[in-house]
Amino acid sequence: MATTPLGDYLRSRRALVSPKSVGLASTGRRRVDGLRREEVSMLAGVSVDYYVRLEQGRERNPSVQVLDALSAALRLDDDGRLHLFRLAGMAPRPRTATVTDRVDPNLLQLLAAWPDNPALVSNRAYDVLASNAIADALFGGYTTGNLMLLVFLDAGARQFYADWEAVAANSVAGFRLGHGEAPDDPRVRAVLQQLLEQSEEFAQLWQRQDARGKTLDTKRFVHPAVGELTLRMQAFDVRSAPGQELIVYHAEPGSSSAEAVRLLGTLAATEAQEKASS
Repeated sequence: MATTPLGDYLRSRRALVSPKSVGLASTGRRRVDGLRREEVSMLAGVSVDYYVRLEQGRERNPSVQVLDALSAALRLDDDGRLHLFRLAGMAPRPRTATVTDRVDPNLLQLLAAWPDNPALVSNRAYDVLASNAIADALFGGYTTGNLMLLVFLDAGARQFYADWEAVAANSVAGFRLGHGEAPDDPRVRAVLQQLLEQSEEFAQLWQRQDARGKTLDTKRFVHPAVGELTLRMQAFDVRSAPGQELIVYHAEPGSSSAEAVRLLGTLAATEAQEKASS
């Protein structure tokens, strides 16, 4: 039977919820991971038949109340709840299918004013639209391309990202959230198709249906010139250009990572001077 993105997402989320975590006794042999459909319907206060029709794609227009109840039953976080509402057509879509790739000049000035904070601007497809000199030094030229393709298709990614598996999983979850916001964005669709065709690991992670935005996080990089760096990452929506995101990294003051970032800045300045004089 044909399914829908909404049904696929519901099925994947209930597989992650254990009966014990929602106060249900787990008796007998269970043939499914997580919750049974009957258990989800009971927790959400809807009929079993209605919930089955939702998963099977025969019911496509759940109410706000039903979606709220399902979000609670499946223990969805804010990003997961937003994604559920989008799949059900209950969240506003962007006014245009594509986001502008033009970065506001004032934002470019802000990036340039951070000599010790690698920073870049990306779109929903994870294309890097702008970056500052210290980010270019950190990513070693990758800031001219696409971060999703870097993670999954570049041979050096597993060495560059010390925790590649976690980075890969989080990248796919963030990409899915952006895809849910604008599934008709041609660039998002093109990157998705390329990754599904060329990366089995991406395809496996995509099947998990995780949808999660970037949050305050810690990333470990292994740079060929300065060694290992541990940086905190924060992401901000660019209000003047919906669909763009500002990503900023910083090191703990006084740490070896902060010293490595300063060294990167020195290397970047030296390289810029050499290019200017050549």
